[in-house]
Amino acid sequence: MTVKQFALPDLGEGLTESEVVEWHVAVGDRVTLNQTIADVETAKAVVQLPSPWAGIVTALHAEAGGTVEVGAPLLSIDVPADAAAGAGAGAAAGAAADPERGTAGAAADRVSAAADTAAVPPALPAGAPAATAEQTGTAPAESAEAPVGASARTAVLVGYGPAVETGRRPARRPRTLPEPASPSTRLRDDLARPAGRGAALATPPVRKLAHDRGVDLGALVGTGEGGAVTRADVTAAADRARAEHPLAAPSPSADTRTPIRGVRRATAQAMVASAFTAPHVTEFLTVDVTATTELVARLRAAGHDASLLAVVAKALCLAVRRTPDVNSRWDEEAGEIIRFGRVGLGIAVATPRGLVVPCIPDAEALTVPQLAGAIRELATTAREGRTTPQAMRGGTITITNIGSLGVDGGTPILVPGEAAILATGAVRRQPWEFEGGIALREVMTLSLSFDHRLVDGEQGARFLTDIAGVLRDPASVLALL
Repeated sequence: MTVKQFALPDLGEGLTESEVVEWHVAVGDRVTLNQTIADVETAKAVVQLPSPWAGIVTALHAEAGGTVEVGAPLLSIDVPADAAAGAGAGAAAGAAADPERGTAGAAADRVSAAADTAAVPPALPAGAPAATAEQTGTAPAESAEAPVGASARTAVLVGYGPAVETGRRPARRPRTLPEPASPSTRLRDDLARPAGRGAALATPPVRKLAHDRGVDLGALVGTGEGGAVTRADVTAAADRARAEHPLAAPSPSADTRTPIRGVRRATAQAMVASAFTAPHVTEFLTVDVTATTELVARLRAAGHDASLLAVVAKALCLAVRRTPDVNSRWDEEAGEIIRFGRVGLGIAVATPRGLVVPCIPDAEALTVPQLAGAIRELATTAREGRTTPQAMRGGTITITNIGSLGVDGGTPILVPGEAAILATGAVRRQPWEFEGGIALREVMTLSLSFDHRLVDGEQGARFLTDIAGVLRDPASVLALL
């Protein structure tokens, strides 16, 4: 047997550290190749790390809630000698078969290679035999095999290939051996608690939401895949509790201090950089969207996937054709303006960890139903904490739906490197001029912020009115939708 250290790989360009949100294994557990061993949070997303080897976990080198530098040891696994040799051979074959992985893949190779050659401190007493699953009582509660990748290297390259989607999460196991010291805060205890027999299965963001709303996950019956507790389950339980005790006073609580890191830190740095780098200008336009809401209702009645936000997204893509400068970037270093030929449509999503902006590539080529499906999938994935770093690259222009929060308008801050961001406000039914008279109509305010270095006021106004024109009368551009 050979003890090998798994070092934290480079999960995205420019990321130097990650926080361990939750361990899915404990010392003494037997793991399989590509089995999820931990959830880690980078400055961009929560990522599930698969095991690069099959064997027995001998040490965890970080606590849940702790921060680990890229290249630092994460855990140690005792693997059979023949498996270790096979993993090295598979890695070499994988590298030879994929010559176009680029600098990101090469960086991850270096990290993994460093882990393979690092000095390994003894994690078990000298001469102690390796514990088996039967000896420790850590046999899985149910049969759930993780898919096996083409090579061990595939599993190491989290964030750069198919290893991100590793299939079903293996069944978690009760911990019977001593665990690392638990975090001091109640929140981190909740996030780090494993879902063993009889415990609720939930993603880290759902666990945090339950903690924030005062909901006991163990008392819920999950409606998600495999019985997992979802955000909707937690929200419904919190709403029921509030309805049953509407006059209950909130319990007093002490002041809390939360470290600024992960997605929250990255969002703050990006917003400050954007606000003090690009000269922002915001223009507003209120538009009658009754015809669009009626179109969405007809599409849904006919069994098509549709939403108001999807029609807004399609209108934005159409308006980019006439005002392409809103789909550009100011490259200070190169002294150039980059005008993009495709629309990478960012969708701003509020999550328990902060704001994330996943991207729909080539959005201009999608229909309204396709956009509706893509937006829903991006939002669901982001709120569940499953957005990958790749999903947040390639954005060229962004939409933020502040109307879902009941807000009419605002001055959204640009995503760094983009020229424009459109905010959609709440739809209000109010008196409005219509066909020479006054009628109750569905009205919405659009707010467009843009980089004045790239977009003039006249261009911003034309872009905004083009979007409003589609929403006011979608039938006029039906052939393009």
